[in-house]
Amino acid sequence: MAFTEYRLLTVLAQEMNMRKAAERLFVSQPALSQRLQNIEKDWGTKIFIRSQKGLSLTPAGELIVDFAKEILEKEDMVREEIDALQTKVHGTLKIACASIVGQNWLPQVLKKFVDRYPHAKISLITGWSSEILEAIYEDTVHIGIIRGTPDWKGPKHHLFHDKLYLVDREIQDIKQVMETDRPFIQFKSDSNYYQEIQDWWHRQFQTTPKRTIVVDQIETCKQMTFNGIGYAILPAITLNGSDEGLFKIPLMDENQSTIARDTWLLGYDSAFELRQVKAFVEVIEEFLETNSSHIS
Repeated sequence: MAFTEYRLLTVLAQEMNMRKAAERLFVSQPALSQRLQNIEKDWGTKIFIRSQKGLSLTPAGELIVDFAKEILEKEDMVREEIDALQTKVHGTLKIACASIVGQNWLPQVLKKFVDRYPHAKISLITGWSSEILEAIYEDTVHIGIIRGTPDWKGPKHHLFHDKLYLVDREIQDIKQVMETDRPFIQFKSDSNYYQEIQDWWHRQFQTTPKRTIVVDQIETCKQMTFNGIGYAILPAITLNGSDEGLFKIPLMDENQSTIARDTWLLGYDSAFELRQVKAFVEVIEEFLETNSSHIS
């Protein structure tokens, strides 16, 4: 049966009169009668009984009409959902994000996104920026958020840059670094970031640190520094709101300009055409506009 047959049965059940039902369906009575006979033939049973007073449902007819009503209700629900797809944000937003951003910045943005678009789903993976680029190249995610200067030919949006600081509970001046016996705590990172720190260190001190502790995660490095075990070089994104009692010395390059790390949003053109990605970009832009001083 087609949806038109389901509607025919429900109208007949509502009117219980062939003439009135034919008028509502914009067909002639003979045509309506013929279509009803064909439906009853398909079901192999009588659905309506005719009399001088009109129509009445057979027991089997009651079951069939209830079924027709249920089908039409489900059709309406599906059509409403399809209409909603055109006006609401649905689907899964697939993001690959540099771990440091995923831990310290992205959650605030995602909170706004899920509050505004409750029907959307999120798939998030984190890792080093080199891993994020690989995920985008392999098309396993829609967009990536990476640190540094990306070698990317497609669309990219600059999100923010945050300064790098030498952070410690004791060292207040950069000259004191060579005087302390406390360790320099380093965390494993992508090669660009690591090289940037190494270049700065050798320009500044022309020697290696007296003692070094290497950890696998930036969060471990941060917590060890905050607990006074040693000093570290950390980006501002990790320090906001949790740096009480710490001394922060900004890193300067050879031109005495502050050294900062950039964060970028990038992906293929086709990804930025997706409704959920467009909505996410809008949320990011709003967040950056209202939180421009959050990172320094």
